[in-house]
Amino acid sequence: MEIIPGILEKDWTKIKKKLEIVKPFAKSAHIDILDGKFAPNTTFLDPTPFVKYSHSSTGSGLFLELHMMVEEPIQYLKPFSDVGFKRFIGHVECLRQPADQAEFVTKARELGEVGLAIDGQTPLTNLKVSLTDLDCVLIMTIKAGFSGQKFNPEYLKKVEILRSARDDINIEVDGGINDKTITQAIQAGADRFVANSFIFNSPNPQEQFDILKNIAETRLR
Repeated sequence: MEIIPGILEKDWTKIKKKLEIVKPFAKSAHIDILDGKFAPNTTFLDPTPFVKYSHSSTGSGLFLELHMMVEEPIQYLKPFSDVGFKRFIGHVECLRQPADQAEFVTKARELGEVGLAIDGQTPLTNLKVSLTDLDCVLIMTIKAGFSGQKFNPEYLKKVEILRSARDDINIEVDGGINDKTITQAIQAGADRFVANSFIFNSPNPQEQFDILKNIAETRLR
């Protein structure tokens, strides 16, 4: 069970502030990038300044995962790998053909861990590679593109199906995770939980993080 602070921002100043906040208590950070094509939103896309916060670059930083809500996600792999990102998650909606997904998985695996993401309304049948080729699958529990949306429990059915298919794959959920919805996600079979608003829209982000962590650890016991 892992709680991963999620960051979706348009400028580096806000990203840096959030990374500084979570660095003392979180092991990982989930960075969203959007190019305005996959969803009507854009984010900061320059990988360069992340090097200061990467565990693989500094030895004491965060394990950085990249959630690519972008067209042609393969082009982002090496630039972000070069600054220390070690997990790469591309969207099946942007990798429409089986060959596209297979190529993405192959190239990402050369650089670190690899996962595929499935947007809220997208069916699992759009996942065209074998689960054995993936380190994780990310299920959006909202419509991808904006933080602060309301959790949709209907999308957890995909988590249940995946968990019944494979008990040894990491299943990550992203969107509307808080102290209530995390329990539903755990019951469905998820074991990684990306939380953005619940953590950062609080005067005490570490306290919010610990609330989620304690719920997950209690359920695990």
